[in-house]
Amino acid sequence: MTPGSDHSPRERSTPDTGAPASYDLKSVDLPYLTGLPLRLVAALMEGPLGNLITSALLTSAGITWLRDQIFEEPPSVLPLHRADASSEGPVPVRPAIWHQEPQRERPGFRFRTVADYARAYREGTSTPTEVAGRYLAAVSQGDRGRRPLRAIVACEKEDVLRQAEESTRRFREGRSLSILDGVPVAVKDELDLEPYRTTVGTAFLGGRPAPEDATVVARMRSMGALLVGKANMHEIGIGVTGLNRIHGTPRNPYSLDRFTGGSSSGPAAAVAAGLCPVAIGADGGGSIRIPASFCGIIGLKPTFGRLSEHGAAPLCWSVAHLGPLGATVTDAALAYAAMAGPDPKDRLSMRQPTPKLDGWDEEGLAGLALGVYWPWFRHATTQVVASCERMLAALEERGAAIREVSIPDLEAARLAHTITIASEMALALSPTYARHRRDHGLDVRLNLAMARRFTATDYVQAQRVRTRLMAGFADAFASVDAVITPSTGLVAPAISARALRGGESDLSTLIEIMRFATPANLTGLPAISFPAGYADDRLPVGMQAIGRAWEEPTLLRIALAAEDVLERQKPDLFFDLLDQSAN
Repeated sequence: MTPGSDHSPRERSTPDTGAPASYDLKSVDLPYLTGLPLRLVAALMEGPLGNLITSALLTSAGITWLRDQIFEEPPSVLPLHRADASSEGPVPVRPAIWHQEPQRERPGFRFRTVADYARAYREGTSTPTEVAGRYLAAVSQGDRGRRPLRAIVACEKEDVLRQAEESTRRFREGRSLSILDGVPVAVKDELDLEPYRTTVGTAFLGGRPAPEDATVVARMRSMGALLVGKANMHEIGIGVTGLNRIHGTPRNPYSLDRFTGGSSSGPAAAVAAGLCPVAIGADGGGSIRIPASFCGIIGLKPTFGRLSEHGAAPLCWSVAHLGPLGATVTDAALAYAAMAGPDPKDRLSMRQPTPKLDGWDEEGLAGLALGVYWPWFRHATTQVVASCERMLAALEERGAAIREVSIPDLEAARLAHTITIASEMALALSPTYARHRRDHGLDVRLNLAMARRFTATDYVQAQRVRTRLMAGFADAFASVDAVITPSTGLVAPAISARALRGGESDLSTLIEIMRFATPANLTGLPAISFPAGYADDRLPVGMQAIGRAWEEPTLLRIALAAEDVLERQKPDLFFDLLDQSAN
């Protein structure tokens, strides 16, 4: 099988053979479980006999190795970054494109953008009410048949039409609120959105409708965005494929037989399928960037604390980030501009400097230095590496300087992130664990059972590693403006029938998927995934840029340069909500 064209549970990528001794990140080989074996192991792990297999699993996963290492750094329980100047309240960014997007001709398929909707409404070729009707019809159509899209899991028709009518009235009266007025925006089911329940992908959470919008949702609503419902997600965000046997597994618009990636699976699928040009996601271990990569769109994880977490499920507080997924870089920039800024309801968001977008849309990359740690960059399947190397060369042609850097202790960082996010999720779910643990999907049950066997010293050790990793990236940023990697180690894996029937635990493949994503969560640094090319069967390949704290404009500028050169391809499933023939 050609690397990158498919990825069976046993196919693994290997790092570049010229890797120096300092590169220690590993591919691991953990058991692939589904059906009855998965059910038995999950039940065993949850019971008193779980210790019989815990030791072997922790050793195979590398946790035992980490316990034996010596780290003298003090623990960093939060990835906080210095802010030379702080804002005292909400300061929405006002980029120059807030009211009209500059026209830039790009090759290949053209997704419908925020500016397209704004222009159609302004010129009267369509209305938010008409778009809302097409959206509702598209969601229904997409969920029919043998391979349902399942991007949207909750959509209140009356609420969507009411918002649309109000927006249509504003345009008719010449008082639109912003370029986002009437533009469809989906919200991951991890954030509060009136009048919906927040189930976090489970069968039992969110018993009542949310009493108010999450702050980022409220800011989008204040701009007039048409909030079209709750988007699907990997249950409690503890996986990165998107598999969800409770609400249905969303499918990749580029190939309906492939996973979307997760945990922001529904938001990515909705954007790629044309249901909305922007969606709001959450990222604790790549959960915005991974599905953006698999679905061929843009995913931005801002700096830790840049976007308020108020109204988001408190699953993994020290690695959690909210952010936009967009059809284009401009769409992601607009959504970021609408949502960024301090919020008194989230004290961690009050430490930030004033959000800006200065220079994000500057032509070319002259003056920017991009760092590449080649052994890490090439630790992916052949087609992923090839696409990313071609894009890196294109960025160099647009003026960027390419410099080699080194990021030490990546294996320790991988394990530290695993311990951190899993321990925090286990604690977050502890109030419901005794009563509802069997209501989770089998993969979630197994992951939570393992997480509950981590120790306090494991957690403190992980925070010491966080301190060291933050120092390692600081050293790299002394000579470069961003560190460039693939977004994932492989293209979107195929959805197997046995996974849909009996669940699936494939931790080895999850590690391949997450290889490049988790350091930005552990360090709190901003990171973006943008399309870099396509592998066999037109499957998207994503590239990632990790930047200095608070320098999101630099990442958007890099992604915009890539967008200018890549010939994008049309998804297999795409709805054009501005198409008059869809009435």
